[in-house]
Amino acid sequence: MPIVRTKKAIGTLAAGQVLELQATDKGSLADIKAWANSTGHQYLGSVEDEENNDKLYKHYIRKSEDLDVKEEAIFPHTIQNSKLELQLNDSTHLNIIDVREPAEYVFGHIPGSKSIPLAELEDRVQELDKEQELFIVCRTGHRSNTAANLLTEKGFINIKNVVPGMSEWTGTVNKNE
Repeated sequence: MPIVRTKKAIGTLAAGQVLELQATDKGSLADIKAWANSTGHQYLGSVEDEENNDKLYKHYIRKSEDLDVKEEAIFPHTIQNSKLELQLNDSTHLNIIDVREPAEYVFGHIPGSKSIPLAELEDRVQELDKEQELFIVCRTGHRSNTAANLLTEKGFINIKNVVPGMSEWTGTVNKNE
């Protein structure tokens, strides 16, 4: 997971030093930028390279002074996987937004969920109803945390971050859709 590696690596740098992080996941573009912005570090940009016919994304982040670094905002409204599963059993339709990358979604998602990758969320926010209850899910709760904070900033009022997310989902899963 790029964010976990980034948190560890940036802790070893002095303020002002630049971290180069490499990832193969296109979703890392949004993940790294959102993480840097939410923690006070400076996102410098990303470059897409191709090595041996594989895409490689190189991200550059400058470590901020300790006074400028802030704790990552943890979205306060969460729902456990098990409670969401119970609600799914009791309801004909829930608004579940899956913010993982398309390949992750295809290999297993909650039935009826809508795929809007985190990298596309800001551009597709008009597809969502600000008044409806929305359940935001990703693999582990990190991207969905970022998405929930973003949606709240955009005026959405009834958001729940699904934790721990698809990595521990035991309910029904659809594949190849």
